Amino acid sequence: MKLSTKGRYGVKAMFDLAQHMGEGPISLKSIAERQSISEHYLEQLVSGLRKAGLVKSVRGAQGGYLLGKEPDKIKIGDIIRVLEGPIAPTDCVSEEDPEICSKAEFCVTRTIWEKVRDSIAEVLDSITLETMLEDAKKIESDRSLYMYYI
Repeated sequence: MKLSTKGRYGVKAMFDLAQHMGEGPISLKSIAERQSISEHYLEQLVSGLRKAGLVKSVRGAQGGYLLGKEPDKIKIGDIIRVLEGPIAPTDCVSEEDPEICSKAEFCVTRTIWEKVRDSIAEVLDSITLETMLEDAKKIESDRSLYMYYI
């Protein structure tokens, strides 16, 4: 199973908004430059995130985008579901509307796909943007410990 660029770039863009929270509305151009994402593609992603209430748009000369909720309230699973759809390795175990198979009652492999779905959902739902901010601070702190100057 592999995430598309929608999910990966969407998480990067949302993390960027979380990092710059408190600086006012952030332009898509600045996010696109910092994250190396096409601005046009980012517009498409942010549209879905805005409809889901994960981001807010501010119009005008000083406009841009803000997080729709606090970083500790936005789970990575929320972002992935908005941009990629339900988390499921197969249609028969979809979170939203599982495709019913005539063999579902006695399908041995179905239980495997349910466990895979549940494990992925558990991980994605246990990580928030706040968690990512904390991880980024730790990485930056660890990096600064090993700066050598000659």
